[in-house]
Amino acid sequence: MDEFVITVRPNGPYVIRGPVKIVDAEGNPYPDQGPVTALCRCGRSQRRPFCDGSHKLVGFEHAEPAPPSSPSP
Repeated sequence: MDEFVITVRPNGPYVIRGPVKIVDAEGNPYPDQGPVTALCRCGRSQRRPFCDGSHKLVGFEHAEPAPPSSPSP
């Protein structure tokens, strides 16, 4: 399987770079979004689960990020 990377954008979406398949709660796939997919975190997108930029209009602010994980022994 090809590798993908998820980036948490400050006050914005989760940005996924690389091949991913996103499915709904019943397992039905959403249409492929191409090589970059942005997932909504603010809950206001009209294209949920995908980001439409609404976070900018509503002033979404993310919570403090989790601390980095400790390296595995």
